Amino acid sequence: MYIIANTKYVNKGKLVDKTELSVLDGFMMPSRNKMFRIGDTTIRDVCLLNKQIANPIVSEKVFKKYEKLIRQLADLLVADDDDGESYREALNQIEKFRLEVKNKYRKFLIKKELEKMSKQLSALQKEAMIRLIEIRNSYYSFQNSERRSR
Repeated sequence: MYIIANTKYVNKGKLVDKTELSVLDGFMMPSRNKMFRIGDTTIRDVCLLNKQIANPIVSEKVFKKYEKLIRQLADLLVADDDDGESYREALNQIEKFRLEVKNKYRKFLIKKELEKMSKQLSALQKEAMIRLIEIRNSYYSFQNSERRSR
C-alpha cells in the first residue's frame, strides 16, 4: 500500500503494510473495481486522514443511506399491520442506522448534520413506538374481553 500523507505516523510516500494503516484514524474508501497507479504501485484502498476532505464524501454516503432509510420507514409506517411487525422492523432499522453512524461516521460528520438526522429519526421512532403500543393495548384488551365473555 502507498500512503500520500505527511503525518507523525507515517513518512510521506512510503510503502507500508495494510496492518500499519489500522492504527491511523481515518476513513477507508475501498474500491472494488478501480485501481489507481502511482509510480509502479497499484492502489486499491484509500484512507482519508484529513476530516475536511473526508466530510463531503462521508456526508454524501450517509445521506444516501439516510434517504433510503426514510423511504423504507415511510413504507413501513404506512403499511396496515395487525400484529405490529412492520413497526418493530422500523424501530430495528432506525437503531441499526444510528449505531452505524455512531461507530463508523461520527468523526467525519458535522454536528449540525447529526442533529438534523437525529431529530427526524427520533420523531419517526416515537411514531412507531406509539403505534406499536396501541396495537399491543388493543390486543390485550381484545384478550381480556374474550376471557370475560366466556
